[in-house]
Amino acid sequence: MIKSDTWIKKFSIEHKMIEPFVENQVSKDVISYGISSYGYDMRISDEFKIFENRNSTVIDPKKSNVESFVDFKGRACIIPPNSFVLARSVEYFRIPRNIITICFGKSTYARCGIIVNVTPFEPEWEGYATIAVSNTTMHPAKIYSFEGIAQILFLESDEICEVSYADKKGRYQKQKEITLARKE
Repeated sequence: MIKSDTWIKKFSIEHKMIEPFVENQVSKDVISYGISSYGYDMRISDEFKIFENRNSTVIDPKKSNVESFVDFKGRACIIPPNSFVLARSVEYFRIPRNIITICFGKSTYARCGIIVNVTPFEPEWEGYATIAVSNTTMHPAKIYSFEGIAQILFLESDEICEVSYADKKGRYQKQKEITLARKE
């Protein structure tokens, strides 16, 4: 069952599921963020890792090449044509054992050829979300720090999972910064 805004508010305040938690939808002069009808619109921070393919790097999910990324901090980030950036959420998440989330990019960005990818937050996952933002166009694309980037939907199971992300000691548990792909 998808959880409502009332449940998200109650659980976030009582159990610190989302910190900082924005109790209302903020949309004036920004790409919206905060609570929504059946989800939460998370924000993107001002820290980015911009992928620059200077040496025809092969992207390998088992061994990230740190030299292929340029660190950038700013109020907005320009994504090179046909490239991507990694960023992190402003919000820190603590997902309950009976909840899993799915995440969708904001339609404002999708309409500009900017695709947002965030994997599900598994039961008992905790941390800042690492967000991949791809520019599918042949032109530079701009994204805005501290504004909405994606909507998270919270799905509740009628059973507690047998093995949570915390139980299996997932490699991205309690991440505090942008985390490149890694194999442990």
